[in-house]
Amino acid sequence: MAETDLPQLYLITPPEFDLSEFPARLDAVLEAAEIACIRLALATRDEDKLLRAADAVREVAHAHDVALVIDTHVVLAQRLGLDGVHLTDGSRSVRHARKELGPDAIVGAFCGASRHDGMSAAESGADYVSFGPLSGESLGDGTLADRDLFQWWSEMIEVPVVAEGGLTPELVASLTPVTDFFGIGEEIWSAEDPVAALAALTAAMR
Repeated sequence: MAETDLPQLYLITPPEFDLSEFPARLDAVLEAAEIACIRLALATRDEDKLLRAADAVREVAHAHDVALVIDTHVVLAQRLGLDGVHLTDGSRSVRHARKELGPDAIVGAFCGASRHDGMSAAESGADYVSFGPLSGESLGDGTLADRDLFQWWSEMIEVPVVAEGGLTPELVASLTPVTDFFGIGEEIWSAEDPVAALAALTAAMR
């Protein structure tokens, strides 16, 4: 497989991070690897925290010319001039987000392991659809996204697909031929050295 055909990397921030440390960790990862997009995925609903985190992450992202999207918050994406939004409710909000943010914004949709939801999101104008988790703790109902789903999607649907949640080198190797992006978050941020952790994961693509 040619280098250009390999999936791109999509970084997901930790649900919580220290503003005095995280931007430097993020910067080191962006220096070391080519990243297509970053998602600000904070667990908090505190608007002040979100604004400060978005400012700090955007500064690093844009210094490296990397797009930044935010989880769920269409209004904040507009207000902060971010590159778009990542929706966590499948296809339900895609049309609304597209209308609010305009044709040039990135609108992505997380669809669990549901083909139907993924197709609806794609038809509603999503720029990408993400499926997961791939291993480990499943989301509530025990469903994991399997390779067959990605295989089917890559053969049938034009809209890019992201594999995220519980990535391991084995899963990366298996999914490389059938996904467009790997969504990588806690897999590297929970490590002492995120750059080394990312290198170990991406080595499995080759």
